[in-house]
Amino acid sequence: MSTASTQLPEGRYGRSEDERADRKLKVIGSVLGVALLALMGWFAYYYVFSNKISAEVITFKAVSDNAVEVHLEVRKDASAHGYCTLRSQADDGSEVGRADFRFDQDSSRIDKVVTLRTTSRGGTAELLGCHAD
Repeated sequence: MSTASTQLPEGRYGRSEDERADRKLKVIGSVLGVALLALMGWFAYYYVFSNKISAEVITFKAVSDNAVEVHLEVRKDASAHGYCTLRSQADDGSEVGRADFRFDQDSSRIDKVVTLRTTSRGGTAELLGCHAD
């Protein structure tokens, strides 16, 4: 027999199961949100501050069947030392040359023409990336 006098008032003796589940979800969501923000911050810091050398291919020209001349503009911290990797591909897309070129000068901007040796005529010159030591 259930009467109004035998039913317990809602919320009077602790939280209900639904309220406890909602609280757990809020805590889990908050922890995951903070972790995601921390991860994004770490990636941003790594992207901005870790690469001390960057470069850009200004022009390139196939000077023979075995070489491509590449004009690079390198920007770096004056005290940074490192290298940039270039590659050349033939017209059919096959890679015909790849080499690393060092930049150890104590300057923050370097314009340099480098010669990339190839196994056959290169149709492109592509900068794959630069890395500080």
